Amino acid sequence: MNNQAKILSSALELFALHGYDAVGVQSIVAAAKVTKPTLYHYFGSKKGLLLALLENKFGELFQLLEEATAKNGNLQESLSRVVSAYFHFAKKNPVFYRLQLSMWFAPVHSEAFKVALGFSLRQQELLEKLFIDAAEQNQSMKEQHQTYAATFLGMTNTYIGISLNGYVELNQSLIDRTVHQFLYGIFAKDHR
Repeated sequence: MNNQAKILSSALELFALHGYDAVGVQSIVAAAKVTKPTLYHYFGSKKGLLLALLENKFGELFQLLEEATAKNGNLQESLSRVVSAYFHFAKKNPVFYRLQLSMWFAPVHSEAFKVALGFSLRQQELLEKLFIDAAEQNQSMKEQHQTYAATFLGMTNTYIGISLNGYVELNQSLIDRTVHQFLYGIFAKDHR
């Protein structure tokens, strides 16, 4: 493993364990067994290190989500693909997933929240597009894309969060249940 990879790996572990604000550069370089100038050479600062870490990991997630949200005309299938993509990514990257969830709920003026915000908004945008496309076939969904995207992402992240704590297994059954619960919630109002 090269120095850059060692720094990224050490930072991820420390940020996830203690929180971004609680971890100093000295702790990161000690864990990575490199010097501060080495960290600054690759990343410029602790904030630059966090940004590089997020770009690296979210790049993989965004690729999965772009494939999952590609327009196909079947909302249920698309939502299943999205949940499957999230579950797959979270199982492959549990430490990172816990970190990114913590940053979403960090104080809004914190550096971690500000650095992570664009990545969180990109997820929302991808899901909103999915619901905008679905509204073309179901007019009752029109103008609800922001709410649906936020609710669906929140529901998916809740299941991932409780899985990270050992309470559920991220499997096909949970994918099906997540999609069913969500669709029932948005379409049940049409039948009242």
